[in-house]
Amino acid sequence: MKFLINQAIGIEQGDDVLFSDFADGGEMWTGSGARERRKLITFASPFKSEPAVHVALSLWDMDSATNARADVTAEKITPNGFEIVFRTWADTRVARVRVRWMALGEVFHEDDWQDVY
Repeated sequence: MKFLINQAIGIEQGDDVLFSDFADGGEMWTGSGARERRKLITFASPFKSEPAVHVALSLWDMDSATNARADVTAEKITPNGFEIVFRTWADTRVARVRVRWMALGEVFHEDDWQDVY
């Protein structure tokens, strides 16, 4: 469990398209090549420490003739940002993916003893 002991708590969120491979025959759609995509998310303002980050699929457009397989996660979380990672495998063909995310954590406050503004 992450305990937040700061007087200022921040929440930042977004909804980002990771890829759209069906229009140009990309690897996720053809089912060959790299089966992982990463996208770096940079926060508008840094958190005091690593925030808690939640990611979820908000759009998944896939081929109905193959099995549906997906793994979406947040990796390399820092106070400045993180990477969204989407993976699939085997015969799954994915046309496009959009991921919604939310970061929650301690943020700097004007009463902090640090000069952060």
